[in-house]
Amino acid sequence: MRSLSFTLNGAPTSLTVDELRPLLWVLRDDLGLTGTKFGCGESVCGACTVLVDDEAVRACATPMGAVAGKRVVTIEGLAQGSALHPLQQAFVEHVGFQCGYCTPGMILGAVALLRKTPSPTRADIVRHMEPHLCRCGAHVRVLDAIESASAAMKGTAR
Repeated sequence: MRSLSFTLNGAPTSLTVDELRPLLWVLRDDLGLTGTKFGCGESVCGACTVLVDDEAVRACATPMGAVAGKRVVTIEGLAQGSALHPLQQAFVEHVGFQCGYCTPGMILGAVALLRKTPSPTRADIVRHMEPHLCRCGAHVRVLDAIESASAAMKGTAR
């Protein structure tokens, strides 16, 4: 057990935890942030994606020791008060989900993409989002939502 400090959704956070324990279980079980989902547990499906220092990472495969001193953002920390993040809003407008289980991970994966590539091509979006699995088949609407959010984040309508 070790005392670890990091920033979680903008707030300083300190925990005494096994530094090998996966971030996913600390978020869900210890901190009650259930927006981060357990999918495959093998870093394949993307349901557990969160941002660590603006990089999309799989929380199921990220040990707590790896987040010490870093900034962690979950889906719960993406909105600004009652205002949804442009990607969250675009997912709503384009119905970029069906069951919604994979949606938090997809949105955070897309946030990481748009921070690095503010004007991605459709091919860029497909390539980046391909590792995010969705059994419902909402992929086309997800792509549309990301394109729309990209335009909205640049101040243009789409």
